[in-house]
Amino acid sequence: MSNFEENVKAKEEQKEKDKVRKEKLSGYFFNLSQLTYTALVLGGMVLFFQGDKISTMLVVMLFVGCILAYALAKIGNNLLK
Repeated sequence: MSNFEENVKAKEEQKEKDKVRKEKLSGYFFNLSQLTYTALVLGGMVLFFQGDKISTMLVVMLFVGCILAYALAKIGNNLLK
């Protein structure tokens, strides 16, 4: 094998490693988005139905949960592009 062929193989292997790394990292952000949504938004909804009044902390928790889940999903999507 020539030196050129070895360099081409090494570059292809590096590209494949980078692709796998990006896919794993984007999957991590998608999972983090799901967990954030579940914990903050759905957890907040449970608190909403258990109580008889709406507190400002509950509204803030729901709002922050939605925004954070969206932001993390957007980051995961941008990594795949």
